[in-house]
Amino acid sequence: MKVKNICCIGAGYVGGPTMAVIALNWPDININVVDLNQERIDDWNSEDLSKIPIYEPGLAEIVEKTRGKNLFFSTNVDEEIKKAEIIFISVNTPTKTYGEGKGMAADLKFVELCARQIADVSDSDKIIVEKSTLPVRTASSLNTIFEQKNNGIKFEVLSNPEFLAEGTAIDDLLNADRVLIGSSQTDEGFKAAKVLSDIYAKWIPTNKILTTNIWSSELSKLTANAFLAQRISSINSISALCEATEADIDEVALAIGTDSRIGSKFLKSSVGFGGSCFQKDILNLVYLCEYYNLNEVAEYWRQVVKINDYQKNRFAKNVINSLFNTVNGKKISFLGWAFKKNTNDTRESASIYIADNLINNMAQIHIYDPKVSKYQIHKDLSYLWEQKGYTKDQINERMGNIIIYNNHTDATFDSHAILLLTEWDEFKEYNWKSIYEKMKKPAFLFDGRNILEKEVMNNIGFNFKKIG
Repeated sequence: MKVKNICCIGAGYVGGPTMAVIALNWPDININVVDLNQERIDDWNSEDLSKIPIYEPGLAEIVEKTRGKNLFFSTNVDEEIKKAEIIFISVNTPTKTYGEGKGMAADLKFVELCARQIADVSDSDKIIVEKSTLPVRTASSLNTIFEQKNNGIKFEVLSNPEFLAEGTAIDDLLNADRVLIGSSQTDEGFKAAKVLSDIYAKWIPTNKILTTNIWSSELSKLTANAFLAQRISSINSISALCEATEADIDEVALAIGTDSRIGSKFLKSSVGFGGSCFQKDILNLVYLCEYYNLNEVAEYWRQVVKINDYQKNRFAKNVINSLFNTVNGKKISFLGWAFKKNTNDTRESASIYIADNLINNMAQIHIYDPKVSKYQIHKDLSYLWEQKGYTKDQINERMGNIIIYNNHTDATFDSHAILLLTEWDEFKEYNWKSIYEKMKKPAFLFDGRNILEKEVMNNIGFNFKKIG
């Protein structure tokens, strides 16, 4: 099959960067990213590259090189589906908030709607690529939808999970550890996998392109995120023990990380993990295990999420206890709202839950993040409070305790305590002596990312506390 047109349904954190990199490496293939959200598409097409809805280092430069040449963003979903030989499904798969599997299972509503739309409008054979994070055996459901059309058109479903770390997504795409492609174990499946493999082989060494059966590929995505999250929760559980015994978590992490059987990655203790994948995928794995009556396995992985919640709650409790057991009416400054540096993604950010905890204790929260908008912060908190059952009036009342700034100086002025919650590089470069001088005394600084030097901060005068 000669590929002339690729369509990606979903212009979010996965679809946009992935298609931009493919467009960069394949100038003779038209890449069309479609989404029903007109505002998002307008932002992707904005002449002001700072308005691109996804912030990733290097992404704007690639979009500038390819957009309008062979990379296009539109809401013309049906038209682009018809033209494409390969269709990537890259829509959101949030955790269900209703019905069977509530709080654990993935909500596949948008994936199913995509499949039905593809089946309805297609008039030629297609390769369908699962790019969204999906539970194992989703491909079977998609095939059932496609087979019901019975119009002679052939759809071959592939699993091609993303393994991107937000903040390094472009480098992860250009220099991938591996590309995983799962297919049905048939001649047609192998041929489709070869077509997709050849796309990636333009810039990825062939020995890093792995092919498996489709079920293994789907499960590998959930398992990879579960294992990474498990390491973070494991080191965070030890951070609590370090604080109790006066051991140092960074020294412990260094010591065990030099063991080649363990390795050094994902042993950085923090206020807790966030992002779009870890918690969602672990809970999906828990649901899958419970479905197959593997209750002990389900409980094991559930504990990874519980330790993460414990770490966030422990951090907030430490703030309250340190500030003489009350934060009522006190100005608490948050530096960072994104779940990690070099991204504007806030999904499951620890900051959301710590803010909620402190507002429950009547604190005044003052926030600065270099890439997250006021609109997004309000949206994050409103969603959490809606899920907790607060009325609109109650949400508005709680929102009165939130003030958002476009610079760190105003956000920290006259503050009782600063909570460093995202590891943005710029935070290390601040004039912390100047910040200290303009705070209420005693001035507390809680480093939830362990990026500042304790001795330096103590010498300035801060009552400084770090994780572990």
